[in-house]
Amino acid sequence: MAKETITERDILVREVTHVQASWTEQGPDQSGIFTLQLILDNGAEEYILRPDSDDVDLMLKLFQRSSQAMFDMERKVLMFGNLKVR
Repeated sequence: MAKETITERDILVREVTHVQASWTEQGPDQSGIFTLQLILDNGAEEYILRPDSDDVDLMLKLFQRSSQAMFDMERKVLMFGNLKVR
């Protein structure tokens, strides 16, 4: 039986180890754009989210309340674990 080799590309769910939040001006009389750059597994992967202003506020609160966040690269799902209820 051949031994399977798992490569970095085979890993579909990664830990969010850092988040870089930014806002970019679009021009006069236009709304700006928020981006959240997810640094996954200490730089093994990166992913950019572009939430609206309501979502970015909620997402940053979830990052603050959670002891761990994971990102599913295939399904594009951000998951928060061990949320503090109070």
